[in-house]
Amino acid sequence: MRRAVTGVAATVLVVGAWAPGAGARGPQDVESRAYGQIGALQQLKKSLSGAERKLDSRLAVELRQRSGKVAASALPKVSTGVAVTKAGTTRVEVHANKVGDDLLDRLRKAGAGIRYPSAATGTVLVEAPLTALTTIAGWSDVTAVGIAHGLISAHETDPRSKPAAESKEARAARVEQNVRAAVSKAAAVAPSQGSVVSEGDRTHAADTARTRYKVTGTGVKVCALSDGVSSLAASQASGDLPADVDVLPGQEGDGDEGTAMLEIIHDVVPNARLGFATAFTSEASFADNIRALRFTAGCDIIVDDVVYYHESPFQDGLPAQAVNAVTADGAFYFSSAGNEGNKLDGTSGNWEGDFADSGRGIGKFAGQAHDFDPGPGVQVFDPLSPNSARRVTTLWWADPLAASANDYDLYLIDAAGNVSDFSQDTQDGNDDPFEILQTGAGSNQKLAVVKYSGADRYLQLSVFRGRFADSPDGTLKAFSTPGITRGHSAAANAFSVAAAPAAEPLPFDLEDGDPPNPAGPYPNVFTKQSKPERFTSDGPRRIFFKADGTPVTPGDFSATGGTVRNKPEITAADGVLTSVPDFAPFFGTSAAAPHAAAIAALALSGNPGLTNTEIRSALTGTALDLTPAGYDNRTGYGVVRADLLLRDTGATPQPLVRAGTPTVTPVTGDGDAYLEPGENATVALPAVNVGDGTATGVSVVVGTDDSRAVVTPRAVSYGNIAAGASKSKNFTLKLAADYPVGKPVTLSVKITFAGYLSPTTGSVVVATGQPSTTVRDFAYTGPAVAIPDNDPTGASATVNVSGVGYASALTFSIDGTACTTSAGSGIDHTYVKDLVGTLTAPDGRKATLFARAGGSGDNLCQVVFDDAAATPFASAETGDAPFTGAWRPDDPLAALRVSPADGAWTFHVADLAGTDVGSLRAFSLHLTGFEPA
Repeated sequence: MRRAVTGVAATVLVVGAWAPGAGARGPQDVESRAYGQIGALQQLKKSLSGAERKLDSRLAVELRQRSGKVAASALPKVSTGVAVTKAGTTRVEVHANKVGDDLLDRLRKAGAGIRYPSAATGTVLVEAPLTALTTIAGWSDVTAVGIAHGLISAHETDPRSKPAAESKEARAARVEQNVRAAVSKAAAVAPSQGSVVSEGDRTHAADTARTRYKVTGTGVKVCALSDGVSSLAASQASGDLPADVDVLPGQEGDGDEGTAMLEIIHDVVPNARLGFATAFTSEASFADNIRALRFTAGCDIIVDDVVYYHESPFQDGLPAQAVNAVTADGAFYFSSAGNEGNKLDGTSGNWEGDFADSGRGIGKFAGQAHDFDPGPGVQVFDPLSPNSARRVTTLWWADPLAASANDYDLYLIDAAGNVSDFSQDTQDGNDDPFEILQTGAGSNQKLAVVKYSGADRYLQLSVFRGRFADSPDGTLKAFSTPGITRGHSAAANAFSVAAAPAAEPLPFDLEDGDPPNPAGPYPNVFTKQSKPERFTSDGPRRIFFKADGTPVTPGDFSATGGTVRNKPEITAADGVLTSVPDFAPFFGTSAAAPHAAAIAALALSGNPGLTNTEIRSALTGTALDLTPAGYDNRTGYGVVRADLLLRDTGATPQPLVRAGTPTVTPVTGDGDAYLEPGENATVALPAVNVGDGTATGVSVVVGTDDSRAVVTPRAVSYGNIAAGASKSKNFTLKLAADYPVGKPVTLSVKITFAGYLSPTTGSVVVATGQPSTTVRDFAYTGPAVAIPDNDPTGASATVNVSGVGYASALTFSIDGTACTTSAGSGIDHTYVKDLVGTLTAPDGRKATLFARAGGSGDNLCQVVFDDAAATPFASAETGDAPFTGAWRPDDPLAALRVSPADGAWTFHVADLAGTDVGSLRAFSLHLTGFEPA
């Protein structure tokens, strides 16, 4: 059964006749007690119905408890850790043969709120009533229902620090305060510099490389995936990020790790274009966003800093398959190796190897306990360090995803010898080879692996951010191995990035009694004497299956089978400053990965056309080898340096010429200022060199989208254009007498010049016709439409427009009569920042009006979205609520006027966060046509 856990709560589970703290027990007593309790849990497992076997084992036990189907004498005081809201719902992933309208409708009728449907992966993330889960699992097209997949980012924070929970309102207020502070100090900061520059820019010698080779990221788009970009506006106001960051619509996420990553990239490649999408919705959404950043947003380099617990170490899962797709298309992909520790530093919480039958447990429970001791002794427990409390722990074995018929289970034992957590899903042929739990709050905990049924397999047992350590009484020895890195970071063509400090050392111990953390070389550059972070995750990664589940070595699923990928490949800086609160300094491979990605962007900027193979060879070949000598599975080939990389690949300042905004002057006709049918106009078209080098031999070719609009000459030579300069030349545009009144002319522009980035193509729009003075209003008159809470499907309403033809002007209003009341508002909602509003024209073109702005303010009422408005709605704050007056939309409405306005216009509002609700009630389109010719 496919399943994983997010935010798994610690459990207190007592099974059988023993009570915690019943007195001192020897190792055999502890073992016997645990075996008896495991046997009791297995009896419950055997009794599950067909539908229950499709459920995550925790869900099945939770439901049995609540229905009274578990005898108190068998499982007293059980706490499964299943998070259930006051309304009786829990977040789960439904896996099905097909995800379509039929399944979504049935889920809604069962009371489930849709959070993220993915037809491509056959999964739906839902918030469903706990009592409906067995019914849902019983549907023939549903293959599994699991607790929602969880993830961990590679931001290294003090494990002993427990930040207070922050409400949505408090978070919105904090972000708004940060924006105001950034605006107030922006005037004192050079716009190109920003308020803070990462120390990694210096330690990687990227600053000197830019000066020496005069490359700044021209022609390269670098995009990040992380939690969110909540403080994007603040970073833009302070100059630490540019104004045109391309965030995928509705994928802003929450949090600021993404903002901090983008700042690092911008510091190293200030002329690169930037993009972002959240990785935090679900594993399927993460994979979809990887693809969207490449195939929709056109990102050349993509970097992330997360790993989902459900990502298999032995097969490329959903995110890794997405990485494979974008790298096959020519993109470069960088990912944090993780902060889960390594064998060299003694910080590893990983064990992997072949299952070894301990010979213990026969007659006490089904199957065999695994023996961790590789020598002649037998040890069925692997003990955890005192600081390994509350750590998510996963067990994988070498079977293909969604096809495991070998059934292994995972158990956590506390200091008293009681089973304190468990994961014992049923694997019977169409399930993932995966179990997951979370360690408890106490010390002296240990893990046990049981093969319930099936064949011997290679195993991986990982305690994320924990480690194995000898038991305090010396009765149990810890066993650990290298290789905790996994998932998409270990994809064949991904760059897995380890971390080394740029400046000050990590200001806390990973665990009590650890040796001092290393410091970095700042203000000097990295050398071969630099030390890596002690927490950085190690490889290698053994892979047993191709992405489609085909075995790499059929019949051999042991330590001699599969293929080995050397991960990580390179090391980069962490412990750097950003302008983002809570990321100053920014530690973890989360900070290292964007440094490495940005350095690769410098190389690509100075040598466009480099292949993945060439970049890989150059990065690994010029990296400074760190201890131990040669390639090692902690730091890869070593720490990268931008100056050495550019010296190796060669770097030439590249010109990049794009079309500017034209100026139109009618020269024949009735003498007014408008270009109308039968008239000619001069079109002055600028060519702007936004690149690093002088553009030579610039030629501009212009065409039109309608044979009744003729532009002459077709091609014009612009000569040479220096970097940062522009040059304008005149074209003549002639409209036929029967040219449609008011139809804008779209000019296609192709600009060629000497350089790899040539040619560039684009389009500019020339307005025609004399605007009318009459504004026509088209209002929605239907009933109020409820906006489903935290559901991307959202709510839509339609307005039909007729008799306008082409529009010379378009504004959109959210109406209302009494803005301080729900019923009187155009959109009543108790938290406007949850919302994304999109307007779709009859021809299918879309414009986002507002997206996740407005803080904790309520209601939109008498709001006019107008391209000419001075203030963007993206800057709306809580204090502006209820939101009224004129605002500039996120996307220009002018883009919706290139086709006739007549037809159905659709306004869509989606709520992308939980708790707050509202309705769509009243809105209008305001359209101005043209005077007859």
